Amino acid sequence: MTCPPTPSLRPAVAAVLILPFLALAGCGDAAPDGTGGGAAPAAEAPPAEPLGTSTIAGSVRFDGDVPELRPLNMDADPACAAKHSGPVYPEILAVDEQAGLANVLVYVADNLPEGPYPLAEPPVIDQQGCRYTPRVAGIMVGQDLKVLNSDELLHNVHSLSEVNRPFNRAMPAAIKQATFSFTDEEPAFRIKCDVHPWMSSYLAVFNHPYFAVTGPDGSFEIPGLPAGTYTIEAWHERLGSQRSGVTLLDGLTAMVDLAFTLPE
Repeated sequence: MTCPPTPSLRPAVAAVLILPFLALAGCGDAAPDGTGGGAAPAAEAPPAEPLGTSTIAGSVRFDGDVPELRPLNMDADPACAAKHSGPVYPEILAVDEQAGLANVLVYVADNLPEGPYPLAEPPVIDQQGCRYTPRVAGIMVGQDLKVLNSDELLHNVHSLSEVNRPFNRAMPAAIKQATFSFTDEEPAFRIKCDVHPWMSSYLAVFNHPYFAVTGPDGSFEIPGLPAGTYTIEAWHERLGSQRSGVTLLDGLTAMVDLAFTLPE
C-alpha cells in the first residue's frame, strides 16, 4: 500500500491530525512478521557478567574393575574403518589410569539463583571418524546447536528427544553443517546416526548455564554462582545419577568428589 502525501497543515494541527490518519491507514512501522502494527519489543538481553563469584569444582571417578570393552565393528562401512589405523573402542565407559570418569554431566539441580542468566558456550557436535564428538553435552534453551560433518560421508542426525520436537536430518558429504535449537528444558536424550548404529551422543537442555561435563580425567567446574547451598546432580549414560549437597562462600571454590560403580 502506498501512503498518501502528508497534507499541508500548520505544525500544531499536523501533530493532532496526521498521526491518527497514518495509523488508520496502516502506514506505521512493519512488524517483524510483515503484518504491520509496530515493531515488537526487544527481548531482554542476558547479562554479560556472572551472577556470582563462587565455583563448584571437583572430580568424578569410577570405583571398581573396568570391564573390558570390545572394539567397535566399523566393517559395515569400509570408509569409516579406513579413517582409523587401529581398533576403536566405545565411549560408554571412558576411564583414565587414575580412575577419572569422563562424559559425566554435572549440573545444579535446585536453589538456582534468579535469572536472567548469562549464556553458556553452546556446544558444537562433530561427526568425525564416524563418531560423535563430544559424547555428552549441555545447551541452554534457545541456543543454536551446530552439528558438523567432518567425515565427508553420509551421516544422519536423529534426536530421540521427548519434550522437544525430535528431528532427523540427513547429512550427505556435501552438507558440512546443520543447526538445531530447543524450546524447552529436557533431561539428557540420545542423538544417533541411523547409517552407522554405533554412533551416539547425548544432549541435555537447560534454562540456566550451571552445568558441565567431566573431561578425560573426570574433572569439572561450574563457575559464576552466588554464595548459597545447592544440590548438584551427576548423570552418566550407563551408571545412572547421583546427588550431592554443596555450600558456597563468596569468591571461593567448593570441591565435590563423586564416585560411580557398576550397577549390580
